[in-house]
Amino acid sequence: MRFILSVHLVIGLLLALPGSAAAQQTDTTKRNAPIRNIQLENVDVAPGAVDTKGWLLLDKDIQLELDGAVRNLYNFKYDKAEKQFRSLRRRYPNHPMPYFLLGLSQWWKIMPTNIQTTLYDRPFFAYMDTAIVKAEKLYEQDNRNYEACFFLAASYGFDARLNAERANWRKATVSSKRSLKYLELSKEANGLSPEFLFGQALFNYYAVWIPENYPLLKPVLLLFPKGNKQLGLQQLRNVADNGVYVGPEAKVFLMRILNNEENNPTAAMPIARNLAVNYPDNGYFQRFYALLCFNEGEFRECERVSRDILDKINRGFPGYEGISGRYATYFLGWLMQNKYKDINKAKEYYQRCIVFAESTNETSGGFYLYSNLNLARIADKAKDVKTAARYYDVVRTKADHKSEQYREAKAYLKKNKKG
Repeated sequence: MRFILSVHLVIGLLLALPGSAAAQQTDTTKRNAPIRNIQLENVDVAPGAVDTKGWLLLDKDIQLELDGAVRNLYNFKYDKAEKQFRSLRRRYPNHPMPYFLLGLSQWWKIMPTNIQTTLYDRPFFAYMDTAIVKAEKLYEQDNRNYEACFFLAASYGFDARLNAERANWRKATVSSKRSLKYLELSKEANGLSPEFLFGQALFNYYAVWIPENYPLLKPVLLLFPKGNKQLGLQQLRNVADNGVYVGPEAKVFLMRILNNEENNPTAAMPIARNLAVNYPDNGYFQRFYALLCFNEGEFRECERVSRDILDKINRGFPGYEGISGRYATYFLGWLMQNKYKDINKAKEYYQRCIVFAESTNETSGGFYLYSNLNLARIADKAKDVKTAARYYDVVRTKADHKSEQYREAKAYLKKNKKG
């Protein structure tokens, strides 16, 4: 259920349906109480007569000060970023912003592993919990403190997202409902800053996209206001272009939406290139950019980025690990096989891809499957039946039984009396 669970602001909606098959892999969920019907406006609102004194999100000096810290965060210079966030915490110990940013730093230590590592879960939840406590106090003092609502919506949203990834369904559902509650409240400040618009942009898009792609969820979506997918994309572009703190996060979502949901890699490419260029030491951004280059036929750039990824893995850069290595070695293997006709190097890279995939338990298909398939074909062409059969046996085990890869593997093994 990885993809849908990544949409942290609507996760409560998904968890409300038992046994939903609403994503890439099946999960069993419990039925939860219906989420109350909330009203989200589809326009940017500039509230009148709101006292914004003390709102750090709107403080230009703080924005200028933290610009470098945010850049360090997304460039995986965690120590430098956290040092700057702790400095902010010393000066504003009762404000949620420094705690939220420290939590976001933990999140981006988890992200490059496809959410697999649990090493940073405890500090992540601790920082988000503290941000929530600090924001709740501010909201209790002034129920028109929309900055407090923003941090409550965001902190609860990220809390829901990771709890869902860890199959903590009850906690995820409670946090997501609270996130949506404060998202509704903070919408009144959308006209003050693009930061406030981020959550609404995601909601507008996915409130339409989800029922279009997962009809089983339509009854649940009746509890929610209607979305507007095109408006959501427009708002997300606005945040991506103008947001100080959530701008990079908006670009990540926009890039993924355009490539994965809208099937428009051409539109996703400039965003991916921008992220890879501006944050060259972010392994997640680099591998996504390499993937788009590969799929779009920009092979020279794909090769350059893939080699850079492997070099940074070898040098122990933070956030560069087996998943990024799996991407890079597959692309280089394919290029060696098909562009350079260097079969020995192709075999080496495919074998390394298999090792990376096995080290991260990413062996259900994808690069792992195709590395085995290409090694089988190479061995078959070299008349090495024993080696080809070994790789084809993996393909037969891992491939969908309706796929051409499965039929190819089964036919070869039958012909060579291995089936």
